[in-house]
Amino acid sequence: MAEQTEKQKKLTPVYAAPSPTARPARWTRALSLALALAVAGPGLAWSKGETIHEAQAAFKARDQKRLAALASAAIDTQDPLAPWIHYWALNSRLGQAQQSELDAFYARWRGSYVEDRLRNDWLLELGHRRDWGNFARDYKQFRMRDDRDVSCYALLTEALDGQDVRSAARVAWLGQREADTGCNLLAEHQHKAGRLSDADVWLKIRFAVENGRLRTARQAVMLLSREAERGLGEALDKPDRFLKAKSRKASNRTQAELIGVALLRVAASDHDSAASQLRARWQAELPPDLAAWVWAQLGRQSAMRLHPEASELYDKALILQGRAAPDWSDDTLAWAARAALRANAGGGHWTLVLRAIELMSDSARQDATWQYWRARALMATSAQRHGAEAQRILQGIASPLSFYGKLAADDLGQTLALPPAPAPLSSAERAAASANPGLQRALMMIDKGLRSEGVREWNFSLRGMSDRELLAAAQLACDREVWDRCISASERTKQEIDLTQRFPTPHREAVLAQAREYGLDAAYVYGLIRQESRFVSDARSSVGASGLMQVMPATAKWTAKKAGIADFQTSQLHERDVNLRIGTRYLKLVLDDFEGSMAMAAAAYNAGPGRPRRWRDGPALDAAVWAENIPFSETRDYVKRVLSNTTIYAQLLGGAAEQPGLRQRLGARIGPRAASGAPAINTELP
Repeated sequence: MAEQTEKQKKLTPVYAAPSPTARPARWTRALSLALALAVAGPGLAWSKGETIHEAQAAFKARDQKRLAALASAAIDTQDPLAPWIHYWALNSRLGQAQQSELDAFYARWRGSYVEDRLRNDWLLELGHRRDWGNFARDYKQFRMRDDRDVSCYALLTEALDGQDVRSAARVAWLGQREADTGCNLLAEHQHKAGRLSDADVWLKIRFAVENGRLRTARQAVMLLSREAERGLGEALDKPDRFLKAKSRKASNRTQAELIGVALLRVAASDHDSAASQLRARWQAELPPDLAAWVWAQLGRQSAMRLHPEASELYDKALILQGRAAPDWSDDTLAWAARAALRANAGGGHWTLVLRAIELMSDSARQDATWQYWRARALMATSAQRHGAEAQRILQGIASPLSFYGKLAADDLGQTLALPPAPAPLSSAERAAASANPGLQRALMMIDKGLRSEGVREWNFSLRGMSDRELLAAAQLACDREVWDRCISASERTKQEIDLTQRFPTPHREAVLAQAREYGLDAAYVYGLIRQESRFVSDARSSVGASGLMQVMPATAKWTAKKAGIADFQTSQLHERDVNLRIGTRYLKLVLDDFEGSMAMAAAAYNAGPGRPRRWRDGPALDAAVWAENIPFSETRDYVKRVLSNTTIYAQLLGGAAEQPGLRQRLGARIGPRAASGAPAINTELP
């Protein structure tokens, strides 16, 4: 919605767990445990009490005595949410816990999400204690394995056992985004053993600095010399002064790396100054690969600012690099491809597109985004020579269910039908989903306002399910009108696809009525709501956007006046009809302000209208190129998903003999506002 920036629109969890290694001040007595709830039983009684809210409050307050009493009572009464209360009770005193207590918890709640969640927390605690024996034993039973810190501890236990983990350790450490204990300890061990080189450490530092993760860079440099540690601090904190020091020379690799980092830090606030210094002096002194990296980072910054010289800077970097493959991040290479797509007045610098995609990691290169643009580049460079390969690539990603899948089908001249509905669920399939304890607990937690916990248990419970089981789980959530869980479960199926689950139409009469009132395409409204809130009526973002259409308070007040809603209060945003009325009215206003462009209006709804007004400056671009070059990753993904959703909803809602496809909804080209004939910019629009 307007007034929000990238990554601000995540739904706020009701509660965020504190660090599992936090040390409580006291522990009054051990838990008194009664008979367990039979987790594998045929079903759970619906939890009627408010004990779970008391327990959550006690956990947030670190009130161990109260938690112990609540856990004991919950188990005595066979409260279906007793596993969560017991989890909070033991987690609150994890620093003093013993392995035997954990083993008893695992046995009581075997197979549940909280068993694996507490095992994750305990593994972090064991790593903190350097208790490698118990760590190795517990890790064998750990199922989620999605915590990088735990994964690094696990690799360290293998290394301490004499195994060669250098390849996996390097990948895990380089992939670490934020400074943590486990991966740093693993890196220390591998570096001392000579299995992680100084060059690897500098690569990690460069990756961290280019993404603004300075704490991670400072942690990594501690593996090197004191000279490197002091130098990095100066290069990060006072880069101009560092570069201007009279004795400064790229006399060795350490000094060269520090100069490269300092230049990038200068570029963060003064791009032209960094480019001038690099051109005038440092390019000649730095090793070619480092000079190439700095030029590539300058290219990346220019590309993210949509500056036309970005592709030239990348070209310069690749010339300096020579034939050797550079150690550049996938994000740096992605922006090289985007800059190349914008080059030559939108005609594309296709050679650079191909080179950038070629240099990406296997996983990035196989993404449908870069498969699509690789096919387009092959066709543009030599349709006669590469036509068959381009056709094969497009055929491989063509799908009616995704943005680039639809564009690929359009380029192939194909009209793809939506997948047929699967066979109806049987009574037995529905009953099995209803009897699943994890799914039931998840829905109970969500019903009681503990959405974050409920979502995590729901996702855990879906692991290993077949398509039919996933469809049954999705239907269970649909029947309870927990639409986001309905969608998430259904989206996991591979062969059997139920679009009524993946693209539900709740509040249908109200949505259609508001769309008609403001002359909006109902499919577009549904496509946007699905992306905004997944139909969670009480959704609230970290910056205060509320309801189905995630309307910001200030925007709502302004729009309410335009819509003639008297005595509007922001608390009304949680009322469905008010939220829909304000959201659709605002959407209509931004759509009109961008001359009917669904892509630009969606960008404006997500990031505010001022940004897409700037993003349309420069040459007129193929609309897909424009969308791919949106600088905010969240907004870029949002626009593509909203338009893809819209085409599917249009087919599901029906009404017209032929619904416009994705290309038509995108429009042919996006560029500067017409000098005449277009309506004036609505400067009041928030």
